[in-house]
Amino acid sequence: QVQLVESGGGSVQAGGSLRLSCAASGFTVSEYCMAWFRLAPGKEREAVARIDSHSLIDYRDSVKGRFTIFRDKAKNTLYLQMNSLKPEDTAMYYCAAQPDPGLGSCTLDFPWGLWNYPGLGTQVTVSS
Repeated sequence: QVQLVESGGGSVQAGGSLRLSCAASGFTVSEYCMAWFRLAPGKEREAVARIDSHSLIDYRDSVKGRFTIFRDKAKNTLYLQMNSLKPEDTAMYYCAAQPDPGLGSCTLDFPWGLWNYPGLGTQVTVSS
């Protein structure tokens, strides 16, 4: 049974850091396309980072240079290291996974509703 469980969210002041974790079961994270999404009040859900099965990585422009996506194969866990946090980073953060057959679906713009395995989310709140 495939399951994704996020953790690591919390409340921090602007300029602070958080590391989000997405523990996976039922599949191997290094063999899948995986991404971090966020949903802020009044905004559409957007992917902020993704990593494919070849470890190619993309970031949304708004988080480039501040966020880092990476995987720990031994722990079968996906991470999002978030530094220099801003109030506009406040959102519910979700991880998601899908098989990666190399057909072009592993992109930041691939719709949330089409990802095979979505997580339940973890809240990040950044105060000014």
